[in-house]
Amino acid sequence: MTDSLGFLDAVAGLPEQLTAAHEAAGETLRASDLPDAASVRNIVVLGMGGSGISGDVLSSVASGVLPVPVTVLKQYRTPRFVGPGTLAFALSYSGNTEETLSMARGAAEAGASVVTVSSGGELAELPGATHISCPPGYMPRAALGALVAPLFVALFRMGLMPQAHALLVKAQEQLAHRRDRCRPEVTGAANPARELARQIDRTIPLIYGGGAIGAVAAMRWKCDVNENAKAPAFWAAHPELDHNEICGFGQHGDVTRQVFTLIELRHGSEHERLEPRFAFTRGLIEECVARVLEVQAEGEGRLAQLLDLMYVGDWTSCYLALDNDVDPGPIDAIAALKASME
Repeated sequence: MTDSLGFLDAVAGLPEQLTAAHEAAGETLRASDLPDAASVRNIVVLGMGGSGISGDVLSSVASGVLPVPVTVLKQYRTPRFVGPGTLAFALSYSGNTEETLSMARGAAEAGASVVTVSSGGELAELPGATHISCPPGYMPRAALGALVAPLFVALFRMGLMPQAHALLVKAQEQLAHRRDRCRPEVTGAANPARELARQIDRTIPLIYGGGAIGAVAAMRWKCDVNENAKAPAFWAAHPELDHNEICGFGQHGDVTRQVFTLIELRHGSEHERLEPRFAFTRGLIEECVARVLEVQAEGEGRLAQLLDLMYVGDWTSCYLALDNDVDPGPIDAIAALKASME
């Protein structure tokens, strides 16, 4: 087993990481560091990759309770609607992600209230911004807890999301439960992530989620397989995929049957109309894929269920890597691209 960077240990530490980040933000972040809730007209989260997905987590979990919209931006330019009524969270674990820095500077220049979250770098020195520090030493894609918790704590402190504290506590509990079943020392079918990796084998995962939570989880699974297993993967979400993607199966069924494994990510907050969509879509394409697998979220609350689904993907992608003699830690392609941009 090759794990040169200790990536599995980093994955295993997520429950404690989320707990520590929750406690640290609660101890250091004061309401006076943040804008008055009444002045906030919209929230934007600025970030890329493993940092930016924290914004997707916030948006999908909080959209039903926040009184203002949340927009996740993954680009260079700051949109014109960002301005004095905007609360902008800029997330970059390293603090030096060029796209995030570009957007954060644009938001600050436009008069937005900017909160930066990083382990250091240029983002920590952004003039006029409130900075929330992350502990150093993590790989960005393994720092989800350190990046997610400050967002929820900030909104809790502002009074915009009173349930944020309880959501974080329930999520911490569920991640610990899931980790105990997915550790490497748990072998065979008793380990759900290892069993999923065994069944996916050398096929390409096609991950379908349902609604906002399912969409974020499916996207995370796709990114996990790309970065950790160094393999292709694809994702989509109901109900949108029912308006286009379902038409793409059949003509090349003899090929897709050998290539794809469909993975359905299910959770307890699905709209009642999503169940028949999952069922019909599965019946339509199951003969065109190698197999259909289902992962059911566990935990109490939208945040716990979303992070639980994402965590299963973290572990499964690691086992896909190790089963194929791939080191899950290094991401040489990304490092090479960054070097080429200097």
